Amino acid sequence: FACFNSFYEYLRKEYVQILKNHNVKDKDFDIDNFLYVLRPYYKGGEFDYLLNATDNLNILEQRFVVIELDNIKDHPILFPVITLLIAELFLSKIRKLKGIRKVLTIDEAWKAIANSGMAGFIQYAFKTIRKFNGIPNVVSQELDDLISSPVIKDAIINNADIKILMDMRKFMNKFDKLQDALGMSDKGKTQVLSVNKDNREIYIDLGGQVMKVVKNELCPEEYYAYTTEGKERVKVQEYADKFGSVEKGITALVQELKEKVA
Repeated sequence: FACFNSFYEYLRKEYVQILKNHNVKDKDFDIDNFLYVLRPYYKGGEFDYLLNATDNLNILEQRFVVIELDNIKDHPILFPVITLLIAELFLSKIRKLKGIRKVLTIDEAWKAIANSGMAGFIQYAFKTIRKFNGIPNVVSQELDDLISSPVIKDAIINNADIKILMDMRKFMNKFDKLQDALGMSDKGKTQVLSVNKDNREIYIDLGGQVMKVVKNELCPEEYYAYTTEGKERVKVQEYADKFGSVEKGITALVQELKEKVA
């Protein structure tokens, strides 16, 4: 079966002989050291479960893929391997799915950006994804993330035509640094600092040409579908369990709330 085990066995049995036949010296390619590095991922190794699945998953055709890195973001061995797999998955999608809109969203993944290998991939993605009918998105709640990383400033901000900011008043004393990083005009700064979270306002910058503060007004169904408020999420899940699906649960919840108001 085509997996890491079979690849390792090919290297150990057949590829070693190929190197000998071609008189490849250890100083040019140390196969023993290479096999030693790969050994933990082979059967019986510490990470033999990682690359040896026997299920053929067609992730390429999956329309919505979520990869959660929280559990391994500080792991010195697994994190680089997983980020390489993510990069390969994404590159396959943008190259093979021609004519289909692709969206890459990185949510609070600054640990990944700090990694040199992942940073290079993100830089490449932001510069090339549009050529393949794709859209890159990066989301952060931390101001320091935006103003401290050269990768973010040089690769992401400079290639981001659309910037959306929410209530930034708590960062008022640090805002000059953010303004400089975003290349924002004084007019834009004034508009951003006028944004009021309680009124559901957001600031949108379209290529530095159009800057507006708009109100993000959702219908009740949309609100409960996307809310991150703890009590509301619990209530939505309770109604989803009761009525058989999230959609039906939200519909019932909204109807109940309307009847109470009436």
